[in-house]
Amino acid sequence: MSNANIYVGNLSYQLNSDSLQKIFEEYGSVKTAKVVTDYETGRSKGFGFVEMEESTCAERAIESLNGTDLDGRVITVNEARPRKPRNNYRD
Repeated sequence: MSNANIYVGNLSYQLNSDSLQKIFEEYGSVKTAKVVTDYETGRSKGFGFVEMEESTCAERAIESLNGTDLDGRVITVNEARPRKPRNNYRD
């Protein structure tokens, strides 16, 4: 893995960024953890991203957490893909 960016999917809608960070800190130092929220409502979209300091720690977190149960939901954890450009214009 060339970077330490991780996608986390199928999250409980009650999980927040702080809780996500604490889960991943068990595997190493976390730079950022963000649960993605809806622009208008502020509610969780059920997925997030974690950036870890060390790629080896990120790999260990992915291997350990992918497919596990978190708050009654089986989460998907894998290497994040680069973001695609968006054609979304907001006033």
